[in-house]
Amino acid sequence: MAEQLYQRDIYGQELLRLGALDKNIVVLDADLSSSTRTNLFAKQFPDRFFNFGVAEQNMMAAAAGLASCGKTVFVSTFAVFAAGRAWDQIRVSIGYNNFNVKIVATHAGITVGPDGASHQALEDIALMRVLPNMNIIVPCDGPQTAEAVNTAAKTSGPFYIRLGRSKVPTIENKGGFTFARAQVISSGDDVTIIACGMMVFEALLAVKTLAQKGIKARLINLHTVWPLDNETILKAAKETKFIVICEEHNVFGGLASSVDEIVAEHCPRKVIRLGIRNRFGQSGEPADLLKEYNLTSLDIEKAVLSNIS
Repeated sequence: MAEQLYQRDIYGQELLRLGALDKNIVVLDADLSSSTRTNLFAKQFPDRFFNFGVAEQNMMAAAAGLASCGKTVFVSTFAVFAAGRAWDQIRVSIGYNNFNVKIVATHAGITVGPDGASHQALEDIALMRVLPNMNIIVPCDGPQTAEAVNTAAKTSGPFYIRLGRSKVPTIENKGGFTFARAQVISSGDDVTIIACGMMVFEALLAVKTLAQKGIKARLINLHTVWPLDNETILKAAKETKFIVICEEHNVFGGLASSVDEIVAEHCPRKVIRLGIRNRFGQSGEPADLLKEYNLTSLDIEKAVLSNIS
């Protein structure tokens, strides 16, 4: 059984490591540091941690100000507040100026669970993707979260890193992490399955079941949602019969839209989108919500079988 880890735990631990190496790093939070795990940094480096309370817009503006003075700024809160409530400040103060602010948003997607629709960010990738200069990473597991945070720290410019609330299984043999380069986890020429975040593990389960039925699926972990690895996407589009895209996000504006736009322009191919369709979230246990919104490995398998020829 794959080891299951909280991505936010890994984020907190990586902040500690980076903070010890680079005194230029400062961390901001909006009264949720125990949930986002920035409290680990706050305890070790109290003079470089700032709690803004329930004032996310002020927090993003202050992050821009600190970055303008040469600081590397990590700023965290729940994704629904980071991307939605503070979008104007991210757009004008951070994105427009191409400042070195790393937004690490936790509790994204439907698997936030019982907190319900008000706390389930299903639109955040779409909101960030339309901003020039914004880099977006959706790591698939704990170890990849560390790699994403480390990459953001050493790469100039604004980043949006999307993390979930629940534990996620660690995916073995996925290869090394390179920013803006997708990971091809399994090979195949029947169908391409593209996923990000916690959906990569669900897709991997589907790939294994499909293989038992003689269907060879190519699985791509598209951890960097922007900028896209067009080369890997288009190669898969040319070499397989169709594409299934899986995301714990609205199918409009997120991963599916990103891939669909490139494929439609350069190599038209049938694309099936598995994600949230014109619905808000709701309260429930994560596993039950994945079933309700058709985001399980069985749903991925069904999507492939119903379109294979």
